[in-house]
Amino acid sequence: MKTNKNCLPIMSVQGCVDHPGLKGDGYWVGYDGWGRISMSVGGITYNYKIGDCCMGIAGDHIEPGVSIKHPGSKENNALMAFACIGNKAKVISGDAKGSIGYVTGKHGGIDHVMVYFDDDTLDKMTCDDRILIKAYGQGLKLDDHEDIQVMNLDPELLDKLNIQETANGLRIPVKTIIPAYLMGSGLGSTSMMNGDYDIMTQDKQANQKFHLNELCFGDLVAIEDHDNHHGPHYLKGAISIGVVVHSDSFTSGHGPGLTIILTSESQQLQPVIDQHANIAEYLGVK
Repeated sequence: MKTNKNCLPIMSVQGCVDHPGLKGDGYWVGYDGWGRISMSVGGITYNYKIGDCCMGIAGDHIEPGVSIKHPGSKENNALMAFACIGNKAKVISGDAKGSIGYVTGKHGGIDHVMVYFDDDTLDKMTCDDRILIKAYGQGLKLDDHEDIQVMNLDPELLDKLNIQETANGLRIPVKTIIPAYLMGSGLGSTSMMNGDYDIMTQDKQANQKFHLNELCFGDLVAIEDHDNHHGPHYLKGAISIGVVVHSDSFTSGHGPGLTIILTSESQQLQPVIDQHANIAEYLGVK
């Protein structure tokens, strides 16, 4: 594919490990009416990473690997907007200084960027550590496919996604294809270049029908009839492709989050089911 990647700037953005928080007395009421005190976003998650199942976890919106944030709001806005999935990240403090990982997603609302590091690095890290990211990818264009918008994706990772060009567009591997009506929290956002939106998982039959129970962190997922050029909305015939960035949720209207990487108003994006469609495979960390 011909792209404009040689025209893209590569810029530093930086964040700190964001310690998990607990609101009020900690009780969180789910769609079933039950209150829970549940682990959720932030910190260093040692036992869940890209490639692991994001469903059935005894927590809510669990973020795999390391969750980072900049303490300044303006700076964190830049971190959220400019960091792209697949960008290289480096620990620049503490016992793990110099270790290299990859950006795996962005979580809107809490405004975290999630980063993969191997187990040895995670064991050396603390919630005081800082991480530098080489932000690269926003503004990426496909020269021969003007209807398809790319966002939140490192150009080097784009080249590894096993995308095939056809006379009618691009064939891209995905783990599953879901209907527009399953998308929930995050609708109404004006842009998907700084976060995610959620697959609703409160319907057990839908979870089974669309294979949501087997979803993993890092899976590529296609959304039918959703355009994301300027925020997510229903548009018949449109297709959007996202990466699963956080776990399932017991909160009404929530579930695994998708950070969008490709969107088309027409059917130039052609999703093809592939059980290996996960960024852990493409980054070579699985």
